[in-house]
Amino acid sequence: MKLVIGSDHGGFPMKEKLKKFLQGLGHEVTDFGCYSTESADYPDPALLVAEAVVSGQFEKGILLDGFGGAVAFAANKVPGARAVCAYDLISAEFAAAHENCNVLCLGGKTIGELTLQKILQVFLATKFEGARHQKRLDKVTAIERKYSK
Repeated sequence: MKLVIGSDHGGFPMKEKLKKFLQGLGHEVTDFGCYSTESADYPDPALLVAEAVVSGQFEKGILLDGFGGAVAFAANKVPGARAVCAYDLISAEFAAAHENCNVLCLGGKTIGELTLQKILQVFLATKFEGARHQKRLDKVTAIERKYSK
């Protein structure tokens, strides 16, 4: 799968580990920063990753910060981005199966490396179920269109 990954300084150390993990699974991973633990503003990588996924350059995006919420908050400002935080296997599965999430947001300081690896595996392997979930996503898209003028 063609993936894009990004983080702020709080998510940087874990991003580096997960990037290698994903590459080891055979995924093509492009890193949009940040590139150190020096202070970096979370909206910057969130914008880059969300835009790249929405434009179709990448199949899925992964964002990390200290707890996952700040990057989700920023990424969801991009029309068409469906950024969801995952904290366990069930939330990762539902993000993919029910919300058709295209940007998964993770906490680099709140969840351990092995758990994050499993979360990513579940997220990337789970297919969108469509049907009643698509109806709900259509409502979300209508809200987005209403306020994106």
